[in-house]
Amino acid sequence: MRQALKSVPIITALLLASLAADRPASAQEKKPERTGTSIPVEELTPEELQEREARKACKVAICSIFHNRKAEGPDVACSILKTWRKEQLDKMVAKAKVSWPWGRVSCVADVKLKRADLIKAMTEPKFEATFAKHDVKCEVERDKEAKADINFDLTPKVAFEAGKAVKAQLNWGKIEAPALVKSAMWTATASDNTFNILQSTIVEDINDFVGNKCMEVQDDWKGR
Repeated sequence: MRQALKSVPIITALLLASLAADRPASAQEKKPERTGTSIPVEELTPEELQEREARKACKVAICSIFHNRKAEGPDVACSILKTWRKEQLDKMVAKAKVSWPWGRVSCVADVKLKRADLIKAMTEPKFEATFAKHDVKCEVERDKEAKADINFDLTPKVAFEAGKAVKAQLNWGKIEAPALVKSAMWTATASDNTFNILQSTIVEDINDFVGNKCMEVQDDWKGR
């Protein structure tokens, strides 16, 4: 069980990657094969489709600033809701040779990004952005026990060079959760704050988002 609990920090990494993981549906696309942790659009529940559509607006807003680089306009302020099925979580944490001991996970985070920071990240030779504190609330389903509520905050810091993320740190803050879960998270997040073990994952996700994923919704932001 101890080994399984080490997988709890994956919740945060998954949430940060949730925008990058979304891909818009296309009427011309063939039905995709089941690969990795993705769920084909045809198999998404109405609730999952609604979540996906809601995240798209936030994704487009961020991509528009990254690529259009217009100084005029509002900062990014949106709420992201992402739910992962147990089968997805099992596959994700298997890469770290641990098991996922619980069921479905739903997380909500309020994303707050300054327009000026996103533009500087893309245009300045070197720029380090310290983002606002993000509050994350997750609900974890458990087979034989009541659902566990996990609340935590983080204040991400990302260093960019020539428009690419090169360093990142989550900077975990408070954690509110049932005692057993909190104990596991506290140990893991303290290790991440000290050794920054999630840095490579975050850097890779940011660069993939700015590049490949933004291109998938370019019709919604290009020239706007």
